[in-house]
Amino acid sequence: MGFYDLSKTERQKLVNEIEIKILEAISDLPSLTEDNDIIIPETIWNYSSDKDTYIRKNAYLSIGRIYFAHNDLEKKILRLLDAMLEDKNERVRQTSIYALGEIGKKDADNVFKPFEKALVDEHHSVRNAVIGALKQMGFKNPVPTIKFAKKHLHDDDPKIRREIIHGIELRGRTHPEEVLPLLKELQNEKVKTVRDMIIHVIGQISYKKGCIEIVVENLNNWTNSELVIDVSEEIIKVHTNYKFATKTPEEANEYMKTHLTLFNQ
Repeated sequence: MGFYDLSKTERQKLVNEIEIKILEAISDLPSLTEDNDIIIPETIWNYSSDKDTYIRKNAYLSIGRIYFAHNDLEKKILRLLDAMLEDKNERVRQTSIYALGEIGKKDADNVFKPFEKALVDEHHSVRNAVIGALKQMGFKNPVPTIKFAKKHLHDDDPKIRREIIHGIELRGRTHPEEVLPLLKELQNEKVKTVRDMIIHVIGQISYKKGCIEIVVENLNNWTNSELVIDVSEEIIKVHTNYKFATKTPEEANEYMKTHLTLFNQ
């Protein structure tokens, strides 16, 4: 029986139970030295490896809450998450990254080193967890998240460049002026998957109130006209598909025709 097969009351009871058991397991971990290894408690391993996404989600949300509610357990939790990131089970590694993302919403200093490791994980679900974590962190704690993105923006590995670009999307939806300069640095990207992600993200940060104006103003300073044309087509597509977009597709198209320098040459 899955998490959402339970009644609302039963789900809340299970959520509380998960947090209590995880807190007990973390509290029972032995005192740490620099050398001793953490053995992942069976309870935490079971929740973190569960096939049900929502069980795993409640596990990492619980770890995040416990981190901020129990200052005396911070070091144990960070060492535990390091150990989980070494586990053979990809769901356990994924849960570790999402838990670090919860921590990073307020306390980013300790999360970026494991993120760098996870960016090159062999399993896509772990790499995708970094994207999801960065999205949430960028929304809640943008300054260190953008700094991390800048550090890896020109990574030799195109998969990492793509993941970083995707990771700053959510921040861009409300503050496009913060992510557009980063995307501009990659405007001459040759790898199709990375280039496509740049186009996708700009489309996604264009549809909320006041955003297309900022996007177009920035695009006027780009030199890659071919990419700008592709981006403009994506912006129209997004405004067509998203019924909650601030402008209609026609209004968005007219705005770009009027204000995008490329169309006035």
